Amino acid sequence: MKRLSEIWIYPIKSLGGISLPTAKVQPRGLQYDRRWMLVDGAGRFVSQRELPNMTLLGTSIEPPHLCVFVKENPIEKINVPLEVPINKLEKIRVEVWGDKCWANVLSKETNNWFSEKLKQNLRLVFMPDTTRRWADGRYAPKGQHVSFADGFPFLVIGQSSLDDLNRRLEQPLPMNRFRPNFVFTGGEPFEEDAWADFTIGDVPFKGVKPCGRCVITTTDQTTGVRAAEPLKTLATFRKVGNKILFGQNVVWVGEGDAWVRVGDALHC
Repeated sequence: MKRLSEIWIYPIKSLGGISLPTAKVQPRGLQYDRRWMLVDGAGRFVSQRELPNMTLLGTSIEPPHLCVFVKENPIEKINVPLEVPINKLEKIRVEVWGDKCWANVLSKETNNWFSEKLKQNLRLVFMPDTTRRWADGRYAPKGQHVSFADGFPFLVIGQSSLDDLNRRLEQPLPMNRFRPNFVFTGGEPFEEDAWADFTIGDVPFKGVKPCGRCVITTTDQTTGVRAAEPLKTLATFRKVGNKILFGQNVVWVGEGDAWVRVGDALHC
């Protein structure tokens, strides 16, 4: 029996994630997942690819706020409202992997905090419900939209897949290197590659495209230090064309209110 073992959200793209026992499923991703993003002066997204020290900032949901803190010194923190007052904030066009969409800029105080911590002039932006950033129609069903995630609303990885990889590595790595939304136990290594329609509990999803991995997977999510693994080893047995694959991109194909919970059964 395959079961959901972990649920993760990453409220601010490329910052620390939050492990949850249960989460609300929404068309563009889990509630709060990647609805905020840091951008440079041109409105282009920044991530751990350019700024690995983004790993040093953690996040937590503390209603009515999203709290962002320095992991090594949590009293260094800033609170961002979960209910963003979009009518009072500047609206700008931002860019994520060539997609351009509208977002709202948070306060000057907030932007200065992030700029100071990450040593670069940055602004924090929020994606309002009115913004539609469409998922790649070559793979996702028509009409699917996505938050500030790289390309698709959800990412699922089997624990067996990580276990298989770790058996090939000199030093095992944690799942957080791959920043999934859903982790499941049971099943065969890499079986998620072939998933199409499946359910978590009674919530229907569709696998649309194996996930091509980048340098972020080589970044220690505690220290920000980079090394060759796991891409070096993954390239020896998980390379297809010019992509190194690990995990499956997923969309939700249900409607109405839906929740997933750790312990839910997965049916493929």
